[in-house]
Amino acid sequence: MRNFTHRKKIALGTGFCSIACMMMMGACDTVFDVHPYDVRVKGDTDLNAKNIRKIEESVKSKDTIRFAVISDSHQWLDDLQLAVNDINRRKDSIDFVIHCGDISDFGATKEMIWTRDKMQKLKMPSVVLLGNHDCLGTGNQSYATIFGDPDFSFIAGGVKFVCLNTNAIEYDYSRPVPNFDFMEAERSRDSLSFNRTVVCMHAAPYSEQFNNNVAKVFNYYIHQFPQLLFCLDGHGHHTKTEDLFGDGTLFYMASSCHFHEYYLFTITPKGYKYEVVKF
Repeated sequence: MRNFTHRKKIALGTGFCSIACMMMMGACDTVFDVHPYDVRVKGDTDLNAKNIRKIEESVKSKDTIRFAVISDSHQWLDDLQLAVNDINRRKDSIDFVIHCGDISDFGATKEMIWTRDKMQKLKMPSVVLLGNHDCLGTGNQSYATIFGDPDFSFIAGGVKFVCLNTNAIEYDYSRPVPNFDFMEAERSRDSLSFNRTVVCMHAAPYSEQFNNNVAKVFNYYIHQFPQLLFCLDGHGHHTKTEDLFGDGTLFYMASSCHFHEYYLFTITPKGYKYEVVKF
């Protein structure tokens, strides 16, 4: 009798589990969704390289360029969409957009795909830098798949834009961040095609993300580039202009999209100007 009862309980238990599983499968088709840190990506990949080709082709004969700078959209996707809409409806010509990083909160692949899809609604090409939140989990792998190498550059209107990974603390100093070898190579690569420089990053020197043991070395390296105009960064979520090293080189911190602001820069043969656009 005990054996029969035991078998009966097993049968009932098995039947209940089967019913529960079927109910779960019928009620929610995402119950067996991939892990948020799975780096398999559907849709467009290697976007920075593709958009850089578009930027360089479209401005190769220009001596005046205009570009917008946004940052730190995280999961504020509605705010990012509002920024994209505002940039798209401007009547003045904007050649490209720079996003200074933190396109996710947790480095999840879907977060980056969501941001990618919003950025692709821009009427002009864009590039996206790596932020510290984008390094969480397998975020740096997803970023590499969707956008490309976190250290990259492009030339627009005779200006080289040097875009750098500066999120040193996220790598526990296991790799060179910032990468001085990359910076040294970029100083001379295509040297006949540019005579001015803009350096872009997510986390600026003296922030908690930066390897501040080499902050002064970093400043030395960026000043080896021809005529450094200014630097761009994000991370702080607010619009701010700082002379971090007291040498006259300004670092422009871009606001988070959440606060409905972005920069609009114009570089001419005689210099540059900018405005903070509120939307």
